[in-house]
Amino acid sequence: VALYPAWETLPHERLSPRSDTVGQRLAVLRRLTHPDDAVPGRGRPAVVVTPVRAVLQPQPAGLGDVDPVTLRAGSVVELDDLVRALADAGYHRVDLVERRGELTVRGGLVDVFPPTAPHPRRVELWGEEVAEIREFAVADQRSLGVVEEVYAPACRELLLTPEVRGRAARLAEEHPELAELLTKISHGTAVEGMESLAPLLLDEMELLLDVLPAKCLVLVCDPERVHTRAHDLAATDEEFREASWAAAAEGGQAPVDVRGASFRSLADVRGHALTRGQRWWSTSPFEADAEVADQHGVETVSLGWQAVPGFRGDQPAAFAQLRAWVAQGWATLLVAAGQGT
Repeated sequence: VALYPAWETLPHERLSPRSDTVGQRLAVLRRLTHPDDAVPGRGRPAVVVTPVRAVLQPQPAGLGDVDPVTLRAGSVVELDDLVRALADAGYHRVDLVERRGELTVRGGLVDVFPPTAPHPRRVELWGEEVAEIREFAVADQRSLGVVEEVYAPACRELLLTPEVRGRAARLAEEHPELAELLTKISHGTAVEGMESLAPLLLDEMELLLDVLPAKCLVLVCDPERVHTRAHDLAATDEEFREASWAAAAEGGQAPVDVRGASFRSLADVRGHALTRGQRWWSTSPFEADAEVADQHGVETVSLGWQAVPGFRGDQPAAFAQLRAWVAQGWATLLVAAGQGT
């Protein structure tokens, strides 16, 4: 089971998503498009769990084909090539690595903090050979032990390839109001919020469903909340766009059309899934009326499940029910929410 997180920012905000969020997203996309069953945790996931926000938001096409930077002890690599590969993957060069998505170079040592790793990695080069890779603590920079490899997925979903930089240079001349932002991008500098311009800088955007197998099953859990959330996202997106045009009417610059990054409606995404041959199911705690379901062309399946009875503090009744389930051969699980339980 793999979790595909959503951005913490809106598509049109001049804020970039966190590097650990992007890294986790790209790691899942990599597993879907180029699974490696030989390595634990990198095979094709059987289930992808994701919030509706990530399902509705278009993303740059082909992110699963972006190769992560991978190093193992004994690998041969040029220091300059390694640093360039990490920089191209969106890693920010700093004096001291403290956050995910950062890298530091000191002589033959390269410190890098992959967004999917619990601790940063220190790569020791002996000439062109990777002599050793260690984890270290951010707080005091002390070593935590030797590790087998560095697996560093990209930290940004908009990578500054030569094509993207060239298009940014051309757009800077066409849109003076964005010249400052686009000029930095054309020079290869990652700018906060540059992902909002992805539809202008890339040829194609796609949905998460486009990366999933064509015959997969889409299961919408708690459809009422999903529909409400999808409506709220679309409304917020529209408010951002209207605010931009209102500012233009009062003398500001007309906003650039980047609707390609806007949230899609849930109905559009569902239609797209059905067009690709994907099945679209939803769960409901209510018993469906067969006649109404037939009128809407919906097939219903009753799972025959029942909710666990509420004991409301009645411990003898709870333990009596547990004993009954155990006697019937059920596996029982007790879950307690609280600090230290």
